[in-house]
Amino acid sequence: MAIKHAEEYRDPDIAAMLIRKIHQTSQKPVRLMEVCGTHTMAIFRHGIRQVIPDHISLLSGPGCPVCVTTQQEIDTFIALTGLEKTIVATFGDLMRVPGTESSLQKERACGKDIRMVYSTFDALDLAKKNPDKKIIFLGVGFETTAPTIAASIICACREGINNYFVYSSHKRVTPALFALMEDEDVNIDGLILPGHVSVIIGTDAYRPLFDKYHLPCAVAGFEPADILKGISSLIDQIESQHPRLDNTYPRAVTAGGNKKAEAMLQHVFENTDTEWRGLGTIPQSGLKIREVFEAFDAQKVFAVKVPKFKEPRGCACGNVLKGTLTPPDCPLYSKLCTPTSPVGPCMVSSEGTCSAYYRYHSNSL
Repeated sequence: MAIKHAEEYRDPDIAAMLIRKIHQTSQKPVRLMEVCGTHTMAIFRHGIRQVIPDHISLLSGPGCPVCVTTQQEIDTFIALTGLEKTIVATFGDLMRVPGTESSLQKERACGKDIRMVYSTFDALDLAKKNPDKKIIFLGVGFETTAPTIAASIICACREGINNYFVYSSHKRVTPALFALMEDEDVNIDGLILPGHVSVIIGTDAYRPLFDKYHLPCAVAGFEPADILKGISSLIDQIESQHPRLDNTYPRAVTAGGNKKAEAMLQHVFENTDTEWRGLGTIPQSGLKIREVFEAFDAQKVFAVKVPKFKEPRGCACGNVLKGTLTPPDCPLYSKLCTPTSPVGPCMVSSEGTCSAYYRYHSNSL
């Protein structure tokens, strides 16, 4: 079945056909993990859980960049706001994430100059308009957003903008998937691979993972039929016992990915070991700014005192990110931890699993 146009992926007749196919094919209990936080929200928003067989469990993985940012990194971001003549620029999801003692939102309420931006180049524009201030952009995200951060650093270098800095907390998806597969507590039968990240890195980036574990994999888009097509592919693979690395999002994702974006990433960043909330330190899973661009590297330029950090007491966010617990299993969920009073980042981010459960909880429990 070839679907060429995006609106077709919202066609209820096509969705109904895929739902029937899944029901007809799926015979045994399976656990499928959607890696991407945008998939998690789309699955809830479109009611995907309610239309597939009950024995198909959909688990959320570590695909929310704000959620996998560690407590120490959050505390460092907050500490940076205390520097003199400094504007900290960030995407909105980070504002309300609780640190050990405060949050960016609380610091802004206390008078710190913290600006929410919609793109990296908004932050670069702040640097141009405020030459007497230091602009520190908090770089959080996966390979999807990292190329735009790389582009902003290249632009700042070319234009001689010397008051623009990036604190890179970027993370790479494929090393995290390897870490998940090696975790004995993780039990999944198939992966719904992220659409946005795959546009950049391409399906070939997952080949080493598939070749090692032979786990059914399907790259999927974000419309209802996109997600159902990905699930249908995984069920076919599982029931036939013929796993493969399938691309069910060919209108956006290719085998080789976006070579220009990848080249920009490699030009500005290099891989480094980094820590993920819930997953620990994963080798070569982070992106740090190369030495040639160290003048823009906030980690090297600024020294701040960070309080002794501690994870939120009782918060199960780490296990939720591994798919070993669902939000209702957390003793804090919907009691002490709500969107208006979050304890952990999974309840804060628009891509957070706890936030998705809470928003659509009447249909998810």
